[in-house]
Amino acid sequence: MADTNAFRVYSYKWEGINRQGRKTTGLLQATDVRSARRELQRQGVNTLKIKRQRQGMLARYSNIIKAADIAIVTRQIATMLEAGVPLVQTLQIIARSSGKPALRELASALAANVEGGTPLSEVLRKYPHYFDTLYCDLVHSGEQTGALEHIFDRIAVYREKAETIKSKIRKALFYPTLIVLVAMAVTAILLLFVIPQFEDIFAGFGAPLPLFTQMVISLSRWLQQYWLYMVTGVIVGILLYIRAWRRSQKVRNMTDRFLLRLPVVGTILHKAALARFARTLATTFTAGIPLVEGLVSAAGASGNVVYRRAVMKMRDEVIAGMQINLAMRTTRLFPDMVVQMVMIGEESGAIDDMMHKVASIYEREVDDAVDGLSSLIEPLIMVVLGILVGGLVIAMYLPIFNLGSVIR
Repeated sequence: MADTNAFRVYSYKWEGINRQGRKTTGLLQATDVRSARRELQRQGVNTLKIKRQRQGMLARYSNIIKAADIAIVTRQIATMLEAGVPLVQTLQIIARSSGKPALRELASALAANVEGGTPLSEVLRKYPHYFDTLYCDLVHSGEQTGALEHIFDRIAVYREKAETIKSKIRKALFYPTLIVLVAMAVTAILLLFVIPQFEDIFAGFGAPLPLFTQMVISLSRWLQQYWLYMVTGVIVGILLYIRAWRRSQKVRNMTDRFLLRLPVVGTILHKAALARFARTLATTFTAGIPLVEGLVSAAGASGNVVYRRAVMKMRDEVIAGMQINLAMRTTRLFPDMVVQMVMIGEESGAIDDMMHKVASIYEREVDDAVDGLSSLIEPLIMVVLGILVGGLVIAMYLPIFNLGSVIR
């Protein structure tokens, strides 16, 4: 397997002798020292000294190739191939025009390998971190049929839709998280800094405080004493969870099942999984990939263990001779509308069209659900903060309201 960090590019400061025999210095971006030396040699520089420059965290992050970058490159390839630009020249143009050094290195490597006679699908398989099995299989299908430009257009559409769905899911998960964090931050500030000021004032009243006020003051004292332990515990807990999520498939599976059970957000995740499943299966059908292989790709693309296992079960039943619509029904996971559309597609021989329609339906539903969640979140934030802040304010002003009876 190829190194997934093969195209993380670094800056190198160098000193050397140029073709005119003069000593010169400069900065160069490359994947490693050897690549930097080769590039300097190509430029006619005899390297004397070369050292990698330290990069800030922001610079390193901005140089990582993301899925969105691959989607953009795919669209660029599709557009240039349809315009009649040869494949090698297309990749070279992308390499020259990309603003991200890592992407330039990747495109240059692809162009060099293809120019050397290796089929593009085989070159792409060397970089599974960027090009998954489905991507490579679709390109291979395009090479076999001689319709590479059409295949790249379909891959570009598929990748763009996938990135759109991913963006919607992030947005759906971001808003509830934002509510919790804002509410916790405002409450903590009030309890740590505002309530103690009122406590000093109440100390001179010489009268018992209302029960609600006493509870809030006790909570404030407790938080002042243990806030460091709480913050440390939360940070350690998050880090341990992230570590367990990366290392344990069981933890990832539990997380997927938990997310699907969440109110509102779970519904959005269900619809997103259906959209990804349908879009992937439609794309593989259109490209001429066999149904069994297409189901494997659709299982991986669904993005959730519940759907992944259901689709793999469907695959086993299809291999045993069952129609795909009956296999879908046995999982009890797919809505009747989806099963019926697949059944019609099987009977009419247009299952790819039906899957495209299913994908479009659920992609629109995801859009509507996320927009609805966004509209709901804004007043919800105000209500939650109003209850928290209002409750604390009432707790602090109750003794003041009772001050008149104390004076009498």
